Amino acid sequence: MLSYQHAYHAGNFADVHKHLTLHAVIDHLLRKKSFITYLDTHAGRGLYPLDATETNRLQEYREGVIPLWKDRQALANEPLLSDWLAALARAQPDPAHLTHYPGSPWWMGHRRRTGDRQWLFELHAGEHEHLAQQPLSEAVARIHGDGLKGLLQRLPVKTPRLCVLIDPSYERKGEYLEVAETLLAAMRKARHAVMLVWYPLLPAGRHRELLEGVREGGLRKVWYGEFTRRTPTEGERGMVGSGMLVVNPPWGLDERLAAAMAPVVARLGAPGSYRSGWWVEE
Repeated sequence: MLSYQHAYHAGNFADVHKHLTLHAVIDHLLRKKSFITYLDTHAGRGLYPLDATETNRLQEYREGVIPLWKDRQALANEPLLSDWLAALARAQPDPAHLTHYPGSPWWMGHRRRTGDRQWLFELHAGEHEHLAQQPLSEAVARIHGDGLKGLLQRLPVKTPRLCVLIDPSYERKGEYLEVAETLLAAMRKARHAVMLVWYPLLPAGRHRELLEGVREGGLRKVWYGEFTRRTPTEGERGMVGSGMLVVNPPWGLDERLAAAMAPVVARLGAPGSYRSGWWVEE
């Protein structure tokens, strides 16, 4: 189908949840010296000006990153969240003003070391064209192609460690099971990998197909975190929350994210909630 363009939703509450989780995982990974391959299966444009036509149409960032940015001084005592906001400032042409929202390629790559590798997949031709124009390092491979297939084709990797973000649009109902099947196949090829999967929380509850597929596949050490903004009203079809699965999560991730998400929920989701735990334990 390939009609989805993330520019319409950049900086929304789901981006905050997704990228805060990604930031926390990478922060843990960088505590060791061994090199990492970062792989993003659905990279999008990479960087989103907030005044772009698409982003400005829905302005979802106003109920996402903006309230946190405005309160960043008050959040200075929240270690993980304040560190994430400081990184966000470094993504701006002027660090004092929020004019751009960085996508997952930036959150994966802004602390990349010389020996680390980064592969970005994007199947949508228009989105890949935007991505190709981003001023990224020559060490970053930008691939116009199917990221789920590309992930499996490139395993195992040459670096000692692997960090993967799987973040599709779920335009098709079948994508939920496709993601579960790809995740299981990838983990058979790279059992040590840290893999993150984002999924939407919709009134229809289709994400349960993904979760049950992962559970039935026999994986071990699968953690989840879900940020629910509100209870859906009758007949509602829009996204009411954001979920993240992390396979082989770093030690302490649960506690750090729970502390960081409390002020996020207070500003973006009240009377929403955040919950986390083991989906599959070892």
